[in-house]
Amino acid sequence: MAKKIKTVLKLNLQAGAANPAPPVGPILGQQGINIMEFCKQYNEKTKDKRGQVIPAEITVFEDRSFTFILKLPPVSALIKQELKLQSGAKTPSKEVVGTLTQAQVRKIAEMKLPDMNTTSVESAMNTIKGTARSMGVQVAG
Repeated sequence: MAKKIKTVLKLNLQAGAANPAPPVGPILGQQGINIMEFCKQYNEKTKDKRGQVIPAEITVFEDRSFTFILKLPPVSALIKQELKLQSGAKTPSKEVVGTLTQAQVRKIAEMKLPDMNTTSVESAMNTIKGTARSMGVQVAG
């Protein structure tokens, strides 16, 4: 018989570096999950992606067991990685921290497409451009 799902959690975590400290511990603790077991499994699955933020979607069952799937890094993290930025602009409307080419926008859009709610690369590119603008990153062309 299939297990009954209690809840689904989404956490954005540093790859290979999840630990029981907040925010992870309290969130998982509320659900009765074995926190160390989750951290161990997550770190094992993400150890080759250190330095990136890899979201985990955790499905918690009523018997307190869990499964999780890894998602792609958030768009803002992909943009920062592509442009080798430490952070976005403090005042995005006034400050420009970098410029993405159309090719870079397409590359990020194609990478992120499986996690997006569209199948069109053009729509995905528009989403990437919007995120870039909100970070103080210009898009060339």
